Amino acid sequence: MATRTDAPTRREQILREAARLFAERGFHGVGVDEIGAAVGISGPGLYRHFAGKDAMLAELLVGISGQLLTGGKRRVAEAEGGAETLLDSLIEGHIDFALDDRPLITLHDRELDRLRDSDRKLVRQLQRQYVELWVDVVREVYPELTEPVARSAVHSVFGLLNSTPHLGRPGALPGRAGTAELLHRMARGAFGAAVVAPATPGVVAVAPGAPVTPGA
Repeated sequence: MATRTDAPTRREQILREAARLFAERGFHGVGVDEIGAAVGISGPGLYRHFAGKDAMLAELLVGISGQLLTGGKRRVAEAEGGAETLLDSLIEGHIDFALDDRPLITLHDRELDRLRDSDRKLVRQLQRQYVELWVDVVREVYPELTEPVARSAVHSVFGLLNSTPHLGRPGALPGRAGTAELLHRMARGAFGAAVVAPATPGVVAVAPGAPVTPGA
């Protein structure tokens, strides 16, 4: 969910607590009453905001996919300073998501298949558009990359950035700023590594590979 500076609405509070609980204990391991208790209302009171847990899950996963795409488009529209600066801006935006909304990454990995077909297709559609937005920018910065290679590189970088739920216990890592800086360097390094250097006599050039992250 997007970072806000103003106070969250009750609906946003419910979604944030639902995401946390679903990520910690699984979708079926959390009851409506527990979500309500986390925000200080009765379980039945949640039905004034959502039809049920399925509706919460759908809004969480469709919502974050839409917000990432909207944020990416905004960064493209407001870009100043060329493609290098724009790519850095896109990376910074995704790092903010990866550090601030870790439960949603876990939810996507575990619970996407629980969505109705129409909601799951919408998530995939929004994610494809987000990927293609990045591919265009990456190819401006690294024109040597073909479109398929650039797309694979984008998926791989998403996999790297979306690894934040697995980075370790609190306190075992540098602070937020240090972690964000590290992730940014690694993302730019991954894109640079996708470019195959010109062959040098007597040297075999090996293109580094990385698994494509599913679902992005």
